[in-house]
Amino acid sequence: MSMRMRTSVLAALAVAALSAGAVSTASAAGAATKAAAPKFLSASQLPPHPTSSWTAGPVTEGFPEALGVCVSTEGVLDWDYRHREFRTDVDTSAVQLTVVTGSASQAKALAKHYDDLIRTCADRLEANSPDVDAEGRDFGPLPVEEGAHVRGVNIETAGGSTDVSLLSVGRDGKTVTVVQWQQLGDFTGAPVAAFRKTTTTAVNKLY
Repeated sequence: MSMRMRTSVLAALAVAALSAGAVSTASAAGAATKAAAPKFLSASQLPPHPTSSWTAGPVTEGFPEALGVCVSTEGVLDWDYRHREFRTDVDTSAVQLTVVTGSASQAKALAKHYDDLIRTCADRLEANSPDVDAEGRDFGPLPVEEGAHVRGVNIETAGGSTDVSLLSVGRDGKTVTVVQWQQLGDFTGAPVAAFRKTTTTAVNKLY
């Protein structure tokens, strides 16, 4: 499948996921005082690709569209969202999101919310899109800072497109980070061990 077709399929799924029962995000009352911004992964800290190097984009304000298949801002306070996208010369990409909340308890609740969205992503995709066959897998927790969890989602459409994603949610204090690695294919080619290492690095690197 061409990269253009793959992008179109994923974009359509993201729009469907984000628009289903969408509500306006509320402004965070008494927003937290600005502190040092969390740091992001560098290209060299992503799972190595056998045929292509990684390129890191700039750190950008806002929520990344690339996460919209499983994760959204629906019903979540309007915190300080920043993200960085990564690409290769082939069909593999990645994105990291950081969210600075108002307190450690709010970050804990947000991390659980995002992890729940990822945990239920496959079932929600199948329920909302009859032509989608999805499978979710649990790759376990990580003992880093206030904790992280790694999961995976494999999506196959009736048109023959197969896409696999590894996603993780981690927390350090009042900051939450979500990391996603994605490429064409299934779990057979997913670098789970390397992605777990990337997740640990991402959480440790925040501050």
